Order: sequence, then structure tokens, then C-alpha cells
Amino acid sequence: MRLVKPFAMQILAFLLFAGFIIYCRAGSQLEYNFVREAPYTRLCHTKKILTVNGQFPGPTLYAHKEDKLTVNVINRGNYNITIHWHGVKQPRYPWSDGPDVQLNLEVIFSAEEGTLWWHAHSDWSRATVHGAIIVFPKNGTTYPFQKPHAEVPIVLAEWWKKDVMEVFEEFVASGGDPNVSDAFTINGQPGDLYPCSKQDTYKLTVQQGKTYLLRFVNAAMNTILFLGINKHKVTVVGSDAAYTKQLTRDYIVIAPGQTIDALFHADQPGGRYYMAARAYSSPANLSFDNTTTTAIIEYINVGGKAKSVSSTQREPYLPLPFLPYYNDTLAATNFSGSLRSLNDKDHPAEVPLQILTKLVSTLSINALPCLNVNDSCAGPNGTKLAASMNNISFVNPKIDILQAYYYNIKGVFEENFPKFPPLVFNFTADYLPLAYEFPNRKTEVIVLNYNTTVEMVLQGTNLVQGIDHPMHLHGFSFYVVGWGFGNYDKFKDPQGYNLIDPPLHNTIMIPKNGWTAIRFKASNPGVWFMHCHFERHLTWGMEMVFIVKDGKGRNARMRSPPSDMPPC
Repeated sequence: MRLVKPFAMQILAFLLFAGFIIYCRAGSQLEYNFVREAPYTRLCHTKKILTVNGQFPGPTLYAHKEDKLTVNVINRGNYNITIHWHGVKQPRYPWSDGPDVQLNLEVIFSAEEGTLWWHAHSDWSRATVHGAIIVFPKNGTTYPFQKPHAEVPIVLAEWWKKDVMEVFEEFVASGGDPNVSDAFTINGQPGDLYPCSKQDTYKLTVQQGKTYLLRFVNAAMNTILFLGINKHKVTVVGSDAAYTKQLTRDYIVIAPGQTIDALFHADQPGGRYYMAARAYSSPANLSFDNTTTTAIIEYINVGGKAKSVSSTQREPYLPLPFLPYYNDTLAATNFSGSLRSLNDKDHPAEVPLQILTKLVSTLSINALPCLNVNDSCAGPNGTKLAASMNNISFVNPKIDILQAYYYNIKGVFEENFPKFPPLVFNFTADYLPLAYEFPNRKTEVIVLNYNTTVEMVLQGTNLVQGIDHPMHLHGFSFYVVGWGFGNYDKFKDPQGYNLIDPPLHNTIMIPKNGWTAIRFKASNPGVWFMHCHFERHLTWGMEMVFIVKDGKGRNARMRSPPSDMPPC
């Protein structure tokens, strides 16, 4: 039986202590070095970064559908970190998605098939601590598309010249926005257009006439990205480890937290072609990294030698692919709104049709008053920036909510998270009263009955500033049944829902000053987080917690915590 390759794990306050990782499967195991600092040189500057196995991005984990892995972790890095198996549902086992100081944990794959990823989930450690997860079809089955010649993870990220923890600490202390990154990277390399980077640009060699499966991961901290390949189209076949109907485009749009599987056909004359990515940023007055990262697609002969290139292709820069302008919201939403579930006999779309629980939540950038004269308050009008869902800016408790729920510890959280916005107004108006900007800071949860069917409308607002929000749900995938601009209309908008083949996601981009409706069945008992995957918004408090109650019967109950988990 094939052993999995390095790493993965899941959230939220999982402290890692001192140095190696073991993957166990069917009685076999491999040992790897784990979390540690390693020197990396980018943009003419060397610094130490937190890594897994000394690699940036970290190693790719390989598994098959319905595999179950056991992982043992120790950390030799200088920071306690948490790790999240992004998109792995962990059925009935949230303990690998939340406990403190546990060293042995199970990673349980279920319906996922395609590309996911793992990443740190504490402070801003995930800037360098992340990597892809490839979930192959179950043994005896195959892809619902032509078998590719090869499969290639393409991990997109951001890079700062400064130490990322310094950037994070300065950002929190300022009360304002963080400093933007100095570069984007493709598989760890910034590319030709940055200083001191050309010789290390990531290169993918391909053979003419072959088809490749590119497995894209957006591990960037705060940036949605456009990506394209010059003179080539890509055909999307999956997203967030769920297959889609084939969608051929000149470019993709991928938000932080999202994954996209796309077929790349090497159907052009021999030579070299740029793959390039740059930001999509919708707000007019928000600073963002406006640089462009590149990789090179290079055609080779069957014998393995690169085909000859023209004199123009030997110049320092190749032609860039067409990419929409930085603030082209219609281009971004047209792509994401065109995805559809495969919905065939082997991959049916099981969309909940009878909804028992309806939720509506606003997503807002907020402000907090500057109460201490010594505070730095770089937000609007001398405030500190915050973020909220339904006007609640989440406060992390001192005791993990999962442990508090399981052991019935009182006073850690309240079960009063509002199921609808506590204040209804024109959420997307150009000008909104300052009084609406101030959120409540609380630790609130929503309790869902086991197996209830949920529809949740995520409504963006224009408070402080309207912006897109990539929202991620732990423990579940959800169907995106509708979306639009402006304020959600509960009478008109459901008439346009797609209940036949909506895409299945674990992370979805809510459009600027718009809304998205999702549906899922609460069939996974435990404590699960929903949050924005812009790290600055998560730091400001844009998250909420679902507690899914145990159902009746052994197979519906949340499993017990691991035996080596320490007491609260």
C-alpha cells in the first residue's frame, strides 16, 4: 500500500512542540522533520521563515478518497502554531480541528476528491507554513475526465521582506491596515519581474500534445488573484475537492483558501510561455500589492531537451497573458458564478431542498473607539479597525470552545449569536451612519440540531469599506445556490436559485456589496468555525462558531476525544 507523503492536520488551538512528523497507514509509517525555521532568500534579502521540513511551500500530502491517516507532530520552531486541514470534513471527529497540545491525531477523509491544502491557523504563520493536499479517487475508480499526462500542484502565496510576525505585530498594534506584501509567489518563487528572482523562477516543462492537471491553491494571506497562461486556455474540472462541469477560460479567479483543478493542454508551438498572477482588489482606496508573479511553461522534446526558442523569447521578459484589470469585479464574479457541479450518476449534487434552518449574516468592516490615549489608532477618524458577522466581532476565549462544549464548562461562550442581522438597513448604501460602524465584541455561537438543513445568506455591507470576503466553513462543504449584488431580497432572489447543479465549495468569495446564499446539511456533530480567509479580517474578528448537536444513535454521535489530549 502506497504511503502518503509529508503532512497535514486541523485547527484551532493546536500547539506543536519540538520536531518531527510521522504518517501512519495500514501499520506502516514514515518519519519526517517537521516545523522549524529555515533561511530563505527572496527579493535580494535573506531571512529565516517558519517551515515544514525546511520547505516553502511545504510538502504535498497524498491520499485517496476515504483514507484515514494518523499523524504525530512535534515542533522545533520558535512559535506555537495551529494547523488546519483545510476542506477535510473530519466526520464526527472535530478533535483534530481544535484541541490544545495533542500530539497524535487522526485525519479522516470522506467525500473529498481533488485538491485541498493544509496551513497554519495561528497569527500569520500560514504565510509560510502551508502546502497542498491531493486526494486521488478511491481505489478502483478514476477521474471523470481524461487522464492527464502529469499532475502539478501550483501554490500561490505572498512574500514580505520583513519577518511576517513583525508585520503581524505592527499591524495589530497600529489599529489600521497591515503593510501589503512585497511580492506574490508561484511554488515559492516570485518570478522574472522581481529583483534577484529571474534565475530561480519556477519552471514547468511540458510536452507538446500532452494534457496536464494543474492543482491550484491560493495560500495568499489577503489577496484574491487572477491567473492565466499566455496563449493558452485552461479547463476547470474541480474546485475545493469537488468535481465541476468543464469550464474553459483564458484565466481563473481564485480567492485565499480556494483550490481549483484545471486541465492545461500543451497545444501551442514549442517555446516558453508565462504563467502569471496578479491581484484582484475591488475597493477604490485600499492599498494592495500591485505586482505580478510569473512562472515559465517550457515545451520540451520527447527526448527531454528544451525546444529551440526564438530570439525574442530569449529576452528578459516574455509576453504576459491577458488578465483583467485589478478592480474588475464583473470579471471576477463572472468566473466564480459560472462554476457548476458535475452532478452525474457517480457524483450527484445532493442539494437540500426543504430548509429547516434559515440564517442571514452580514459581513462588515467595522471600527472600535480608541479608548486609551496611548493606543495607536490608525483606523478612520482615529478608531481601531475591526470586522464582524451580524455585528458581533468574535473574541477568542481562553478555553477552547470544543472542550468547553464537550465537558460542559460554563461561562466560556454564549448561545446567542443572532440568526438574522440585529439591525436592518440599506447594507450597501454609499453612505452609512457612523453609529452603525461599532460592533459588539463577544464570544457567541449558533447551535444547530443534528441533520437540520441550513440555508445561510452571507450579505456584504459597505460599512467603513465594501470589499469581497472569501468565507470558509470548517467541517462541511456547502452548495452555492445563488449570489448577486446589492441587498438580498428574500422574496425575489430565491426564485433565481440554482438547485440543480450548484457548485460545492468549502470557501466562497462573497462579492463586494453583494450576497451569496449557501446550503448544507448539519450532519457532522461538533464545533466548527466559519470565518473570512483574508487574514486581516479574521484578525479583526470576522468569524463565528457553529455547534452541531449530537444526533440519536451511535453512528450520529461525535466521537470521544483522543486519550492523550490534556485536561482543560
